Amino acid sequence: MRTHYRTYLVMAVLVVAALVLTACPAQQPAAPAEPQVVEVTRIVEGTPEVVVVTATPEPGMMEEEKVTVNYNWGTEPPTADPALATDTTSSALIGSIFMGLTDLDDETQEAVPALATSWESNEDKTVWTFKLRDDIPWVVYNPATGETEVVTDDEGNPRMVNAHDVVYGVKRTLDPNTASDYAYILYYIAGGEELNNADPAAENFQELYDATGVEALDDYTVQFTLKVPASFFPQIASMSQTFPMPQWVIEEKGDRWIEPGFIATNGPYVMTEWIHGDHLTLEKNENWPLWGTDYAPSNIERLEGVMIEEVSTAFALYESNELDTSGVPLEQIDRVKADPVLSQEFVNAPINCTYYYGFIMEKAPTNDVRVRKALSAGIDRKTLVEQVTKGGQIPANTFTNPLNFGSPAGDPEVAPWALPEDMGGTGYAAAVEMGKGLLEEAGFPNGSGLDVLLMHNVSEGHARIAQAVQAMWQSAYPEMNVTIETQEWRVYLKTIDKDSPLEDQPNVFRLGWCADYPHANNWVHEVFNTNAGANRVRMSEDDPQVGELVKEFNETTVKAQVASEEDAKALYKRAEQLLVDEIVAIAPIYYYTTVNVTKPWLQRTYDPIKLHLYKWQLDWEAKKAAMQ
Repeated sequence: MRTHYRTYLVMAVLVVAALVLTACPAQQPAAPAEPQVVEVTRIVEGTPEVVVVTATPEPGMMEEEKVTVNYNWGTEPPTADPALATDTTSSALIGSIFMGLTDLDDETQEAVPALATSWESNEDKTVWTFKLRDDIPWVVYNPATGETEVVTDDEGNPRMVNAHDVVYGVKRTLDPNTASDYAYILYYIAGGEELNNADPAAENFQELYDATGVEALDDYTVQFTLKVPASFFPQIASMSQTFPMPQWVIEEKGDRWIEPGFIATNGPYVMTEWIHGDHLTLEKNENWPLWGTDYAPSNIERLEGVMIEEVSTAFALYESNELDTSGVPLEQIDRVKADPVLSQEFVNAPINCTYYYGFIMEKAPTNDVRVRKALSAGIDRKTLVEQVTKGGQIPANTFTNPLNFGSPAGDPEVAPWALPEDMGGTGYAAAVEMGKGLLEEAGFPNGSGLDVLLMHNVSEGHARIAQAVQAMWQSAYPEMNVTIETQEWRVYLKTIDKDSPLEDQPNVFRLGWCADYPHANNWVHEVFNTNAGANRVRMSEDDPQVGELVKEFNETTVKAQVASEEDAKALYKRAEQLLVDEIVAIAPIYYYTTVNVTKPWLQRTYDPIKLHLYKWQLDWEAKKAAMQ
């Protein structure tokens, strides 16, 4: 993805007060002390700026007056800008501090009210009208006072979130000047694709901007006009790219607007500190009117979030009560399951995500479909999930996770060579024989002369999976050579972007995809559409099969409205056959599960995109007692 903020914390210049520790047993809370105030110099595109912030306590050091959950973000969030988010970490952060038109129910994934209290459509689902709440204020955290303040207008009145803020946010996402990698999700909106692909210097640019199909009918009613029917549009309205955005802050601060002290938000929590590469802290927005309602029952007043990429390190902090929830390292899963205490804290359940390897289709040798198919066939998915990941994951033969409408997951008519025999497939031995024949045809007998670069982002779990796949490939095709490289998450996303230089890209990259809404259209169309989607695999429109895929899915929503569910499912099945068995743009590996441990004093949700911190509950007294 493109990174659009260039703010870096370079030095802490003055410590005004120190935190006093008493000679108490380890992890016992100290007596309340004055906050540790630090002046931090930020260099923003060469311009120094001093901002006063309040230092966040180390994990496990709790203040009596704040009900605090200690959490691991897992990595540095690439952004807090709703228009620019493309990953789960950024989405979890943004969804905690912003409120969108709708939200998704944790169980059903259906759209539920949020900023919008209700919505309706015309008969053919091409016009959607949302009625908004009128009591959600914009707020800004003041680092100097430690208070969250309601933003006021020029007349001193509270600035409430309104339909005009939604219109601005949607058009800002689509504006090519914003360079949102995820703008294509809004191409359902009439004029959205035309605006996003326009030249900002063109004479008709303002005309395209004004003609985009989103408008404020009044201060608290917003209407979307779509170019095709979309019954799932209320679910799209839960995505950050449709969120209201604070125009006055963005225009004043530019890329800096997402930093604490600048960022104006409208959600249940505010960002109080972001020390890049180290920690990011949230605190409850007491000005949010939904606290105390059924919508927001959480008692958590602060989230102290670290950024630890190594799951083993985070898990060690969990075991020492310094984190309240954590992933489980692959090598520790058996121990956790056998441990009488940890096994009761272990959470293992399916989630709507798919783990896959993508092939860069323009880069040799993965520019040959025979090579791509042989590599996919050379992955023993059953052995991988049973002996490496061990989290109850399911071997995948499709990209679309089975928790979505239209998924043909497990259907042996789609890439049967990817399925073990007990799931109706050909089994791994037959898959390898097929792969050997394909490599022979491609001029790489037994893998001779085949050099492949496999890349993944920094993670112990991804590393173990990559090493296992490397061993499988070299066992199946003994003379091939596989090199593994890793990159930090933000750098990695940029490297595998479809617009990055081909010479900087690997042959094979690791990614996961989690549903924005539970429909196959969100998978095969929006991820691999050569015109509009992310298309990190760099499929070409010149390939007639890809052209067929894109053509079919540009029409999918229309067909789904007029055809039976069976017809729609057949269309998605055909797309999966093209994607994973004929074009072989990706190698689906497994369908995700949550593999997590959570302390008995914390009740939390586990959606990979919607953190839903406002729903969490923490037994503060039980946590403090355990820390003594």
